[in-house]
Amino acid sequence: MIPKHKVDEILMTAQIEDVIADFVNIKKSGRQYKGLSPFANEKTPSFYVVPEKQIFKDFSSGKGGNVASFLMEHEHFTFPEALRFLAKRYNIELEEEEQTDEQKQAESERESLYIVTEYAQKHFQENLHNSDEGKSIGLGYFKERGFSEETIDKFKLGYAKDEWEYFYKTAIESGYKEEFLESSGLIKKSSKGDKKFYDGFKGRVIFPIHNLSGRPLGFGARTLLKDKKIPKYLNSPESLIYNKSAVLYGIYFAKGEIIKEDNCYLVEGYTDVIQMYQSGIKNVVSSSGTALTQDQIKLIKRYTNNITLLYDGDAAGIRASFRGIDMILEEGMNVKMVSFPEGEDPDSFAKGNDLEDIQSYLNKNAKDFVVTKTNMLLSEIGGDPIKRAGLIKDIVSTIALIPEEISRSVYIKECSNLLDVSEKVLINELNKVRRKKHQEKNKSFGGGMPPPEMPPEEELYGFEDNKQDRAVGLGDNIDAQEKDLLRILLNYGDQSITFYKEEEELEVNVAQFIIHEIQRDEMDFVQPTHIKLLAKMEEMLASDNWNVTSIINDTDTELSGLAAELLASRYELHDWSKHQIIVTEETAKLKRAVEGAIYSFKLKNVAKMKSDNAKELKEAQDAGEVDKAIDLLKNQITLDQIVASLSKPSGRIIIN
Repeated sequence: MIPKHKVDEILMTAQIEDVIADFVNIKKSGRQYKGLSPFANEKTPSFYVVPEKQIFKDFSSGKGGNVASFLMEHEHFTFPEALRFLAKRYNIELEEEEQTDEQKQAESERESLYIVTEYAQKHFQENLHNSDEGKSIGLGYFKERGFSEETIDKFKLGYAKDEWEYFYKTAIESGYKEEFLESSGLIKKSSKGDKKFYDGFKGRVIFPIHNLSGRPLGFGARTLLKDKKIPKYLNSPESLIYNKSAVLYGIYFAKGEIIKEDNCYLVEGYTDVIQMYQSGIKNVVSSSGTALTQDQIKLIKRYTNNITLLYDGDAAGIRASFRGIDMILEEGMNVKMVSFPEGEDPDSFAKGNDLEDIQSYLNKNAKDFVVTKTNMLLSEIGGDPIKRAGLIKDIVSTIALIPEEISRSVYIKECSNLLDVSEKVLINELNKVRRKKHQEKNKSFGGGMPPPEMPPEEELYGFEDNKQDRAVGLGDNIDAQEKDLLRILLNYGDQSITFYKEEEELEVNVAQFIIHEIQRDEMDFVQPTHIKLLAKMEEMLASDNWNVTSIINDTDTELSGLAAELLASRYELHDWSKHQIIVTEETAKLKRAVEGAIYSFKLKNVAKMKSDNAKELKEAQDAGEVDKAIDLLKNQITLDQIVASLSKPSGRIIIN
């Protein structure tokens, strides 16, 4: 367990914008940063980072919080894991308190899988560097591939000894459980029915696969035998921490360079990535031998809108990739392709050339995918008119996937020249394809027309000039009014507002005023998280320690997430003062905002009381309970009077 003072030190030291930039491509926008949501599929940025408040808010998914909350949401860390990650990043030494047996037992299955995988990575590295077998076979193989010691260490490459139970026995003796070793694929159960286990990767060189924060998720294991009956590669099975379709090999090492270069090179294998990286091309990842998936594309899109695919020149391989590339285009990304000379692949080409030659080749030979596909298919059809018609439909179907109209228009013009077909014909075919897609989409909405695409629903609780002059619907949920009060408390709780009573000027603290008004009229919050947050602020006020940062950094992620949501704003006023234009901010009309928020909250509360009383009155009348009905009728009249007084334009009063 991490002591409280260390938790505070970590959260105070960590800079949220720096940490998040390792995972999301964010750009400066005024005093904030913004980028595409890492939690939702979107084309317009709605993910905001606010350095001065050390919070993030994703308006697409609704997620928000501090730097630890982000790591917990994005990397699926536990709170202690997030803190350890940050401590390591900022070189903060941890002196953890001894855990009880109960606390150790309470560690999640996910964490247990991470722990055994991290142990296995170190074990395989140890084998590679310190055992005779590892040095002669494993290290010998990597050296033969041209990998330097630095590269081998960086990618944490390893070796599994060619013994049936070596890893299994070592892991068990070190205290690791069979169930987690088995579910991570590190050991396998014997098929003989003797309940024995054997090593899953024995006699293979090991390529650890890391997540975005550098933690190992699983392994790719290559045999060095030439027996065709033995699979060349074995990979870790799917688990709670390893989802093959959502992982890219090398992304941990490449993400920063991808952002810097605004381009991602996509290759096929582990050694392609390593060799390219060692040669100086560091913005490179691999789909690890699997067909490219939507999740992998979205992962790349977090960092860049440009993908360049590197192939070994095999036409069949390129053809097989068309479906994956169509998916990239559908995401609105730009795709280029590079084919290497016959007999070469990214690994061998990078090994045989220096950085300058590699860069030059990639730049000169990067061809647009749509054009490449068109030329490739044209070369295959000869003079067959039926095949030519099919080719035109194929190319148009690909262009139709591109969401951006200008890009589609450019491709239509280019392909018109290549195919020797009029633009009008291609446009007509394009419209047919898009119309068909639209109709299919409509079916998913029950056959009717789908609603127009709207921006993500937002919950923004800022005051507009006329907000408190608008009628408050008595049937509305009180959630918005509670949030508005909490928002004002978080943003302005320690500020003062001025009242005038009998020509006397009275200065009142915002937090004191709001909390006093709520308590005085015994009008409780309804939403459980709102209740907790208000209680937290009541404690802060009572102890004379108004510290909003402590709420943002609270270990209760539900609480810190709500605080971040209410503190974050998607919009930021430009500095119009330099143009002699005066813009009124909420702080300039804080008194009015406070009074309006309390007024709306009280009106909603009274409305709810009135609604509940009316139900009880009807029940009493139906049951013939005359005395009770009379009392409830009196209550209803009183409540009606209060609602009427509050609803008058001049009746912006606080209930006494």
